[in-house]
Amino acid sequence: MIIDSALYTSGRRIGELQSFDAMNRASHDGNSFAWIGLAQPNNAELQEVLGSFMLHETAMEDAVNAQQRAKLEENADVITFVIRTVFYDDDKSSISTGELICFIHHDFIIIVRHGDGAPLVSVRSELEHRPDFLALGPFAVLHGVLDKVIDEYTKIASELEKDVIAIENLVFSESRKTHSKTIYSLKREVIEYRHAIEPLILPLQRLCSEGRSHFPEALRPFYRDISDQLAKACEYATGMDSLLTAALQADLAQVQVQQNNDVRRVSAWVALAAFPTMVAGIYGMNFEYMPELEWRFGYPLLLTSLVGACGFLYYKFKKAGWL
Repeated sequence: MIIDSALYTSGRRIGELQSFDAMNRASHDGNSFAWIGLAQPNNAELQEVLGSFMLHETAMEDAVNAQQRAKLEENADVITFVIRTVFYDDDKSSISTGELICFIHHDFIIIVRHGDGAPLVSVRSELEHRPDFLALGPFAVLHGVLDKVIDEYTKIASELEKDVIAIENLVFSESRKTHSKTIYSLKREVIEYRHAIEPLILPLQRLCSEGRSHFPEALRPFYRDISDQLAKACEYATGMDSLLTAALQADLAQVQVQQNNDVRRVSAWVALAAFPTMVAGIYGMNFEYMPELEWRFGYPLLLTSLVGACGFLYYKFKKAGWL
């Protein structure tokens, strides 16, 4: 679907033209550029738009094929810039990803969106309220898109961090439950998040590197700023991944400690039961000549000895922390 298309002159929208061919011709005056946005387009729409701007046939392949890594490719005067978008479902604590394929020329920018991702509806209206910035051309539009996407990265990192902290609190709580399944599921989401954002670092650095033609010098500080934001989001993701690994190891260690405590407790009770069982077994063998059988105080003495011995064992096990 074609979301919006317009021609901009000196940073101001001059409306839609009758066809994309006319938009392409009008954008060549040196002071104008076309901005076209598509969402989940079919082949006919892609052919209409990309064909009108005479993009290489590989551009059609890039626009059709989703689930690509973030990348930057150059073909003649056209730059293909792929951005992975990330969407976080707080109710399910799950990550889903989408994709933006941007075709940038000094006369136009075409953005093809696949899947979910950062809300880009407001980008066009926000930039249209900044004509001085928009007058810098298609790379100003790309900056607006990247800024919105990377802001969403940072927000998702904050949400994931909350989940990681909650997991840490559960692991080190008094609960005897194991949380390895929850930790593993969250770790998978963090890894998917990292796979979406980390590959963007190198293309972004290449895009704003020194000496690139048609890249306005006035935009370099803005691109450096979003590059720093991206690096910060990647550091958050790496830290959360490490914390989850440590939490998983701590959870497994606590399970082992609990099992050891249970074994020691059972062993202590078995030892407490073993002594009176042994004595009762000896005196239950029905021999005629056994010590103290005929003695009046034999039975009370035996019971007292058993209680005393069991009490002494209980005290020693309690002091050792086995009970």
